[in-house]
Amino acid sequence: MGFGDLKSAAGLQVLNDFLADRSYIEGYVPSQADIAVFEAIAAPPPADLCHALRWYNHIKSYEKQKASLPGVKKALGKYGPADVEDTTGAATDSKDDDDIDLFGSDDEEESEEAKKLREERLAQYESKKSKKPAVVAKSSILLDVKPWDDETDMAKLEECVRSIQVDGLVWGSSKLVPVGYGIKKLQIQCVVEDDKVGTDMLEERITAFEDYVQSMDVAAFNKI
Repeated sequence: MGFGDLKSAAGLQVLNDFLADRSYIEGYVPSQADIAVFEAIAAPPPADLCHALRWYNHIKSYEKQKASLPGVKKALGKYGPADVEDTTGAATDSKDDDDIDLFGSDDEEESEEAKKLREERLAQYESKKSKKPAVVAKSSILLDVKPWDDETDMAKLEECVRSIQVDGLVWGSSKLVPVGYGIKKLQIQCVVEDDKVGTDMLEERITAFEDYVQSMDVAAFNKI
C-alpha cells in the first residue's frame, strides 16, 4: 500500500485519485492517518488536484488539535491504494519521461534551447492553471438520528436538526424508521460542501440537542 512519492507530482496525483470518493484517508472523521499523510507532503497540492487540495486545507485546519485526533499514526505504506508502493523520501536516480524540470539544474549550465523550452512550459502551466475553474467538492450524506425512547417528540427532534444552518449545508428529505419497541429513528438526507462541513461537525451540532437526541450515525456517504 502507499501513494508512491508524495513529494512528487505523480504521488500527489495518486493521492488526488484516492480522495475522489473519500473525505479522509480512513473512515468518516479526521484521524492520525490523515496527519501521517499530511506531514509527508512538502507543500499544498496544486489547484488542478482539487480533491487532494480540498483534503489538505481541511486537515490543515486541525493543526492545533492534531495530537488529539483518534487513531494511531502508522507508516505511510499502511495507507493508500493496495497496488501502489510508498516511496516518499526514497532516493532515486531516474525520472519519468513526462517529468518537467521547471527550475533547471544548479550543477550544469543550461542551454539557450533548454531555457526557452522551460520558460514556454512554465507559461503554459500558469495559463492552464489560471483558466481552470474551481471545483467545489460536495457529498451526499444520509444520517440516522436516534431518540432516547418512544416518548421523544420526533417532530421536535427533526425541527432541532433542521435548525442547524451553516454555509455549505443543505437539508433534504427525511423519514421516520422503526427500530423496535415502538422507537423510531429520524433518517435525514443532506448535501454538504466537503471543505466547509464534515460529519464530525454535524455529529457535534446534532447531539447538542441532548433532550431529544441520543446519538447520530452516518448511514450512507457518497461523493457528488
